[in-house]
Amino acid sequence: MNSPHRTDGADNHDSLDSTAETGHPSRPDRRRILRTTGFAGLAAVGSLLIAQPAAADPTPAADADADALKPKDAVQQADTVARLLSFEPRYLADGTLAQVAGYLKPGDGGGMLVRWDAASTLVPNGGTVLAPAGAAKGRWLQIHDGVGDFRRFGIFDGKAPADAALDAMVNDPAIHRIEAHTDLLFVKRHTFSRSGIELDFGGNTVRTDGIEKAGQDDPFAAVLLFRGKVTDTVVTHKLTAVMPDLSDVFEVGDSSKFAVGQWWAAEVNQLTGRWEKELQKLVQVTQIVDGSRIRVNYKNGWELAAGRTITWTRVEPVERAHVRDMVFFGVEGGDQYTGSHPVAYEYAVSCDVSGIEATGTFWPVIMRRWCTHFRTEQCTLKNPASVTWGGAGYLTQQIYCLYGHVSDCHTANSRHLNDFTASAYCYVENCHGDGDDQGPFVTHGQYEHDLVYTGNSGLMTFANSGAAWGSAAKRITVRKHVCSWFVARVKVTDLTLEDVQVIGKPSLQGSGMIWVNADGVQMRGCSASDTLILSQQSSRSGRPNVIDGCTFALPAKSEIAQANVTSPVHISRSVLTGLDGNTWNGTGELRLTDTILRGRENGAPVTVAAATLVLDGCTVKDTGLRAAGKADQRIRLEGGTELSGTGTLLSRADAAGAVTWELAGHRSVAGGAEAVHVSLESGRNRYLATGSQFTGGKLTLKAAAFGDGSYLMHTGNVEEGVTRTELPQDGPRVQTTGNLVV
Repeated sequence: MNSPHRTDGADNHDSLDSTAETGHPSRPDRRRILRTTGFAGLAAVGSLLIAQPAAADPTPAADADADALKPKDAVQQADTVARLLSFEPRYLADGTLAQVAGYLKPGDGGGMLVRWDAASTLVPNGGTVLAPAGAAKGRWLQIHDGVGDFRRFGIFDGKAPADAALDAMVNDPAIHRIEAHTDLLFVKRHTFSRSGIELDFGGNTVRTDGIEKAGQDDPFAAVLLFRGKVTDTVVTHKLTAVMPDLSDVFEVGDSSKFAVGQWWAAEVNQLTGRWEKELQKLVQVTQIVDGSRIRVNYKNGWELAAGRTITWTRVEPVERAHVRDMVFFGVEGGDQYTGSHPVAYEYAVSCDVSGIEATGTFWPVIMRRWCTHFRTEQCTLKNPASVTWGGAGYLTQQIYCLYGHVSDCHTANSRHLNDFTASAYCYVENCHGDGDDQGPFVTHGQYEHDLVYTGNSGLMTFANSGAAWGSAAKRITVRKHVCSWFVARVKVTDLTLEDVQVIGKPSLQGSGMIWVNADGVQMRGCSASDTLILSQQSSRSGRPNVIDGCTFALPAKSEIAQANVTSPVHISRSVLTGLDGNTWNGTGELRLTDTILRGRENGAPVTVAAATLVLDGCTVKDTGLRAAGKADQRIRLEGGTELSGTGTLLSRADAAGAVTWELAGHRSVAGGAEAVHVSLESGRNRYLATGSQFTGGKLTLKAAAFGDGSYLMHTGNVEEGVTRTELPQDGPRVQTTGNLVV
């Protein structure tokens, strides 16, 4: 009897004639079926397993043949999953294999190999576990090589939600890779804790229209959240000795509570700020040093005083859970509840993300906290839902993270491309932001350290979130960077800038500025088109503040160094232009070597409050230098330093302090008859000029400027066409002879 299940016009393979051998024309004999080769033969076997009409022959011979036709070893064939599920379970031997040609139709990519487990009661999920209708027991289990495919769950477009299929595959420990070959729709926010999984979306589009609402202020409510397990094993220890910077050996009290290979979240007690903690990292134990100390895979970046308390919490992190190649569209107009973003990690190790192209997300596209060893590559964000809400509009944010590498990423009209908070030993390269007024590259200032940026572009600010986080960072290096604004003005220690070019733009007020903290800052080959500001809010560094080979254009009357700069600053082989009434209010030593100071025509002199000002081999053109310190000052010009201009080239303000002038082999050229080389009219002055050359203009050294506590020695110089408007008479503290006057 022919099975009635074929309705697609294909050949009816049940019509094989086996009457001569079996005497039952309605049933082919088993040996002939097994002799049949190819797809047709397999389909013939499968067709026998379809539910038969009630009129099937009930004779004992027929029952015997029915038993014979439960082929466990032959691979059955079904065109579709629906056809597979129409097989009658009572005809299926446990372990029977079946090849399905497609999920909805043959060749649609949803085909699979399945095995019949007659005793299984697993919950069917439409893909890896399939159940015939109404079957309480017996399941078709998908056989695979560890690669899952949404098409094998009947997902072929972005119309039907793919959430159940995603959960089934990720939660199947036999699957190590999941592939998407079509667009997808997710309406749930998923949390996973498994390791060793890769999700490759194949460049297909993922949408989240209608996604369930997130909780309040929850940037981890991503479509995909991989979160490790935080155990209840906690060890707390108060340090008995100072823990120095860059130490990887930690006091823990009793090291027997730790084991090599374990992961722990290490966190020091806070300082005065609400979130001010120097240590918050996910680290691995690498050695039991002795009974009270362990070594971990991290060199702490900050000295910790004796008496500080470190809390250790054992963690079982997610490891090697990767997400690749997704085009993601967030909910249009989404907010913290309705918005969406693709990926988040917490307590994760070696979890990488690459190839995500996101548009319209709310929270960071890739959100990480308590993560160690990771890569974020070739990801982009365009036009996020918000750039003003705190924490929204980012491409990637890393909190308490170690050993991260962010590369080849891009943002457009976004808030931050990359944000580090309390993170260390991370590298950002070849990342670029346009529409970047919100600042693509930032750190919070929660004790970040040892970060490197190379070959990026976009506005950059460091440690700018406020005192609650500590406003501190150290050992940050930026190379080959282009931006409209660079600010690292708070407690950023040992900042290194190499070939950083800051170019202002009309659309952003205050752009064109470099503002740095004079605490071990070193700048080489940098430029700013509008402003240079040095301030000092920390004094942790042991290395000098050096500006070398740089160019800065300055607005008139701007403050170059603030009064809180007390550390020495050395500027060498650099050019400062646009000077006109600018001020250097820092009191630390200022040394300029082979540097050009160029003013505006008829501009006012630069006012300097530095305790010591040394110019060696410098050129000062169209501006002058005016000593204005509240305490004693020393001004020294040497090494062929040349001053020229039409105004007063050297002078002092009315102040209580004494000014020591050392003019040793410099050259001063007046730009007109009214120009003044040196003008000292009051105060206490200790003036020594020897081996110098004065050309044109005037020399004004009034007697009132050389009273008690002063002296004047002007000898061994060349004065060419100079008018001495007023000099005191020679005496015990004054000598003005012995010059060549022509």
